This record gives sequence, structure tokens and C-alpha cells, in this order.
Amino acid sequence: MWLGRHRWFPVLLQGSLTLRRLGPARTWGGCRGQMAETFSTGAEAATELKAPAQQNGDASGDARGERPAGSRKPVSWGVEPAREDGKQTPLSEEQASVAASGPGKRKKRRDATRERVVPPPKKRRAGVSFGDEHFAETSYYFEGGLRKVRPYYFDFQTYCKGRWVGHSLLHVFSTEFRAQPLSYYEAAVRAGRLHLNEEPVQDLSIMLKDNDFLRNRVHRHEPPVTAEPVRLLAENEDVVVVDKPSSIPVHPCGRFRHNTVIFILGKEHQLKELHPLHRLDRLTSGVLMFAKTAAVSERIHEQVRDRQLEKEYVCRVEGEFPTEEVTCKEPILVVSYKVGVCRVDTRGKPCETVFQRLSYNGHSSVVRCRPLTGRTHQIRVHLQFLGHPILNDPIYNSVAWGPSRGRGGHIPKTDEELLRDLVAEHQAKQSLDVLDLCEGDLPPGLIDSTAPSSEVGKDHIEELAASAQKMDGAVEATPQDLDTMTLAPGKAAETDVVNQEIDPLCAECRLVRQDPLPQDLVMFLHALCYKGPGFEYFSPMPAWAQDDWQED
Repeated sequence: MWLGRHRWFPVLLQGSLTLRRLGPARTWGGCRGQMAETFSTGAEAATELKAPAQQNGDASGDARGERPAGSRKPVSWGVEPAREDGKQTPLSEEQASVAASGPGKRKKRRDATRERVVPPPKKRRAGVSFGDEHFAETSYYFEGGLRKVRPYYFDFQTYCKGRWVGHSLLHVFSTEFRAQPLSYYEAAVRAGRLHLNEEPVQDLSIMLKDNDFLRNRVHRHEPPVTAEPVRLLAENEDVVVVDKPSSIPVHPCGRFRHNTVIFILGKEHQLKELHPLHRLDRLTSGVLMFAKTAAVSERIHEQVRDRQLEKEYVCRVEGEFPTEEVTCKEPILVVSYKVGVCRVDTRGKPCETVFQRLSYNGHSSVVRCRPLTGRTHQIRVHLQFLGHPILNDPIYNSVAWGPSRGRGGHIPKTDEELLRDLVAEHQAKQSLDVLDLCEGDLPPGLIDSTAPSSEVGKDHIEELAASAQKMDGAVEATPQDLDTMTLAPGKAAETDVVNQEIDPLCAECRLVRQDPLPQDLVMFLHALCYKGPGFEYFSPMPAWAQDDWQED
């Protein structure tokens, strides 16, 4: 009986607490102006908390434009959350003014409260693949033992990086895209070549926001590579194996796009959507494997992680290499990812390479190399440390390393001095492509003011802006016409391709660069064999590794 009489006591107590919690809510609901002011203050505080994460390139769901399940959609200033019917109810003029200004600030005119709306990011297909529309952007031609790419128009596209948020386009171009002077980007705006969220940019002072989508149309020139063909060594339902020539990158990077193995295989062998299973440096030749599906790629990468695969290289090095087997276990440190330079250092990652001499001609030795780990430039750095750098290695057999050229890890200069001297050497030779660099990629401290520059005077560029505007209609039409230009036979297609080879705003079009000699594009390092569970692929021994080879 006592239990029955007091059974409702906890329920009444809970109801009383609930009513107390609901009381203030009803009061807030009756004061719309105060509620809007409170919402504004909270939103400003949230923005202030989020800003540091965006500046640091935060990759959270919010930074990508994604929201956790159940979270509320962000509300634009001057607009209430969407109703159930999907429409939005505008706030009153007074409420919009208060929400935009926040507490303690004067009300602004209605027009002044409008802010640029950023559309949600587009969904992108996972992974990188190239199809016919990419292969048809331009065409090859061959000249002087070189494979060359006809200049073409290309859209560089990117979403706003976290570190760009809150900065102007002018600031981003001046700090991170120094390949062109600011006067070029100003002229590109007048020519309608810069787009923000698919709208032409009118002013470079516009401030960037999270999820902004940038598109910059440029006239693209690619460095030449060797005319040697990419030969197929094997193909089945799982993999494609090729013999990669020296000087050709595996996939698009830096200034290279069509002059890459991926694009050559797609354009000349109709092999598309391939997955590289391992990498070779641009100057290294030899066995290169691709998977045809993501599943095969993952299976073989798992074998790589389990150390089930073996690689064997052959190279020609300076001097008389020891006859006995040599194992080098020196750790390797990356000096610069931008320039692509490494050296032996106790702070580096553990490495191991086994070397065996095959022949010696009185001046140089042919050496077999078996890397047991896979660090960047591992074979080249270990050979330099041993005092036998690759004969024509443009980086690790350079005088920039000092009199001993890095033997025994002895480098009588700081990393900054080393990078500066390497860059200066290749600038003088006009061979920055060897470092996979152009002058615009270089940090200010590495630029040699005496080296030739691709920058063009501001006055000259402004004179060219008008003619670029006249071409704008033709430029914008290029993607639709490329299929016919590149693939259709006949003079009309050839004429159209030639027409896009010269652009009034392009500094490269006004430069005359000396072509490299084909032999200058070869480094004496070759991937001879690649084997794993159930497969083994070989490529022929290169001419420079033969016993009867003579140096020039």
C-alpha cells in the first residue's frame, strides 16, 4: 500500500524538473530578436574556434564540406534553417541586420549583409584514372630523337586549401604560384581565364572560403623526353609489364602529363585505368608493372609490405668497384622533397642495398644492385656514399657536393647551401627539368638572380591581355573541339591543333629553349628484374651495360 501510494513520486519529480527545463526555452522562443542575437554570437564564437584548424589545413569532415550524421546544416547569415518543405524563410530586415552585425555593432544596410555563397563540393570518383577525353587534349610529334608534346590548353582545378581560407587570391598566387608574375594573373582575370566556383573572377582581392573551387586555364608546355618506345614485356588479365625508357615519368607530375608512361600507354596501346605497382625515378629505365584492377593492386602491394618481392637493378658507376659483394646499410634522410635530394644521415630511415660487380673496363664498373628496402634514391645515395656514384647521375655525381662528391657522407656544406648549389648548377645548364623543377617552383632563397627568368614585364603582359580576350571564345571552346582536333585525320584537324600552340599570355611561347641531346636524357641505372610469388619479369640488358661498351 505504501508502495502504491508513493509510486508516482519519482514520476512527479521528473515532470517537475522537465517543466523547469522547458520554462526558459519558452521565454527565449517568445523573444525572436534576442534569439537571433544569441545565435549570431554563438556562430561567431564557433567561427573563431574553427579558424585555427582551417589555417592549419584541417582535414576534418567540416573542412571537406562533409557533416557527421545527425548534425545540423550550416545556416547562412540572413536566412533561417530550411523548412520541412525544403524552402527557406528569409529573416526580417531587422533580424538579418542583427544577425550579420552581432552584439555591440551598428546595424548595416540590407545589401551590405549579403555574402558570397559557396556551393557544396562535388563528389569525385575515388582514385585517379584517365580516359579518352584526357588523351585527346593534344598529340605527339617526334624530332631529333625526342618525343615532343604540342602545346595545349589545360584547366588546373583545386578546392581551397585550409591554409588559403581567409586569404585573397592575390595572396595565394603571390606566395604559392610563383611560376608567373602577378601581372600575368591580372591579365588572366581580364581574359576570363580564372574561375571561382565556375564564375569568372573579377577581382584578385576576393577572399577565399572553405570549399571554394578554383579553375585556372593555362597554356601548357611539356619538356621533351626520349623518342624510345615504351615496349610491352608481358600482359595478362591481371597486369601489364613494360620496359620503361629513361627520362619518361611513370605518371603525371610537375610539368609532365602526356609525356608519361600512363598517357603513352593510353594513347598508343589503348591501355587505360592502370594502377602502378611500384615506382621508378624518371631517369631510371627498366621493368615497370601495372595492375589492371584495384583488387590486383592491393594484393601485390600486400606482398610488397610482407617483403615477398625482389628487385634487381644494374648500373654503371665511377671507378673500379670492389670484386667482393658489398652491403651498405647506411640510413637515408630526405634533404628536400621539393627538389628531390637525399643523403646519408644517422637521422634517416634504415636502408640496405647489396652490390655485386659484374665487369670493369678500366674506367667504370657495371654493378648489380639488390635493394632490400625501398627508400627514395636508395641505390644512388648508397653508391655515392661508397665513393662510386653512377657515372652520369646529374644529382649525386655533381660537383655541388664538394671535392669528395659525398663519399663517406662527407659534405662540407649545410643542406641549404647544397640545395642552392645544385639548383644554380642546373639553372646555368638550363636543365632544371632534371630536378623536376621549373623556376616558379623554387623557394626565394634558391633562386639565382643571374639565371634566365621566364617572367615577362608587366607592361608587355597588359598589352597582350586584349588579344587574349579576343581569343577567349576560341579558348573556351577548345575542350569540345579536342576530340576532332587530335583524333580526326586531315588538314583541318591539324590546323586546329597548330592554332592552339601559340597563346598571347604564355611566357613559354616567347622562349626559345635548346633541346637536350637524346644521350643526355639517359642515366645509367636500369631495373633489370622484378619477381614475386608466381611471377618473374626481365628486361634486356641496356647497351651501356654491355662488356664491349666504350665511353664517349
